[in-house]
Amino acid sequence: MALCGGWTLFPLPFCSFVCIFLKTLRSSSYTSFPRRYSIYRTSRNILGPEVQTFLEENTEVTNSGNLTPEIQLRLLTPRCRFWWERADLWPYGDPYWAIYWPGGQALSRYLLDNPDIVRGRSLLDLGSGCGATAIAAKMSGALRILANDIDPIAGVATLLNCKLNKLDPLPILTENILDSELDKWELIVLGDMFYDEDLSDRLLQWLRKSIWTHGTKVLIGDPGRPQFCGHNIWNHLQKVVTYSLPELTKEGNNSLTTSTVWNLQL
Repeated sequence: MALCGGWTLFPLPFCSFVCIFLKTLRSSSYTSFPRRYSIYRTSRNILGPEVQTFLEENTEVTNSGNLTPEIQLRLLTPRCRFWWERADLWPYGDPYWAIYWPGGQALSRYLLDNPDIVRGRSLLDLGSGCGATAIAAKMSGALRILANDIDPIAGVATLLNCKLNKLDPLPILTENILDSELDKWELIVLGDMFYDEDLSDRLLQWLRKSIWTHGTKVLIGDPGRPQFCGHNIWNHLQKVVTYSLPELTKEGNNSLTTSTVWNLQL
């Protein structure tokens, strides 16, 4: 799940990461989706064992405070060192993947509750973050899955989360898929991605091409942030389901109370 901005992410004293999240949100480097790495399939390929060890030591395994208690995830919580440390001590890129965003929660809940949506089908999780929605798709019987996030650390986290949930490692792509040749997917899911107007324009153009070329079904998760509701995509959405957010998620997202799954129709 990718970063969505414009609101306080966490109550203080988690202010150091709030500052770098918002600073990065305003920068062009994140919204331009720079190309990084290529597909890898097992944890042995990814950045070295020291990265996995670091994540295991500095995240907490949890399945509480979100919409999908069936899924265990490594996340940043108040019991983690870097919840309290200065942000500049974090040795890698900003850990957007370490937050289970409300749009991703809604998508994951919907797939778990409606496995027929994905069973036997191909699915792309765009902006996959911690990999929760891709994991939900695997649990629901999806035949072919690709988790895509530009941060290679998110790829490591996804594989660790697969292991937590007793799943084989999922294929992961950590480069800008919007710059790649359009592949055929029966379903594309993306949560919390419409936080920047230029990126939103690119996403809509890319998703439109996928729908027109391959007849892809597109599901979008978002709790109704202004950047999303005010974009042109709002005119092409059909509401699928709305979930009430757990209290812990509300507290971490400026008291947003619900999250909705939308079907993109063009």
